[in-house]
Amino acid sequence: MEQVLDVYKRPYSKEFPLICMDESPKQLIKETRIAIPMKPGQEARQDFEYERCGVSNIFMASEPLKGKRYVKVTERKTKVDWAIFIRELADNHYKTAIKITLVMDNLNTHKPAAFYEAFEPKEAKRVWDRFEFVYTPKHGSWLNMAEIELHVLMGQCLNRRIDNLNIMKEEVKAWETHRNNKDAKINWQFTTQDARVKLKKLYPSIYS
Repeated sequence: MEQVLDVYKRPYSKEFPLICMDESPKQLIKETRIAIPMKPGQEARQDFEYERCGVSNIFMASEPLKGKRYVKVTERKTKVDWAIFIRELADNHYKTAIKITLVMDNLNTHKPAAFYEAFEPKEAKRVWDRFEFVYTPKHGSWLNMAEIELHVLMGQCLNRRIDNLNIMKEEVKAWETHRNNKDAKINWQFTTQDARVKLKKLYPSIYS
């Protein structure tokens, strides 16, 4: 936890950007009955019944100090899907960066070995060398600022039933563009000192 909090204290640097990455499943849901549209004095009405159309996955990368985020909707969340997303970050959005610090949870797909499953060894090593991986502790996903961006995405864009993957991709892309144009930043306030006071029970007791 303190390692992650120390990383968050680093100043903004274009050459050494700090990126937070997270992912979340999103169910594709189809209406089984036509909804009643909104009218004066009455909200829109939606039947409680629905049809499941599978599950999509949302990759979220957020650069909190710059106010930028990059989102990708995929059909799956395999090691290869993750490796491709990470390479796109390095080559498309941060191609001039010297070293990218990537904060994420310790999911079994978030490992350097994933690059070797997705790419030839030379390419896998090239992508791996672009990054410094910083993992949040077990049960500490709340330390990942990308989780905040995912909550905003779910509340502003994906808070309704969507049954088509292409529609979801289009709407997520529109949300990403709109939020990036606003340069919306995350004002992270939780520090190491806060952790040592508020989460004192997590630290071992030392008696002299």
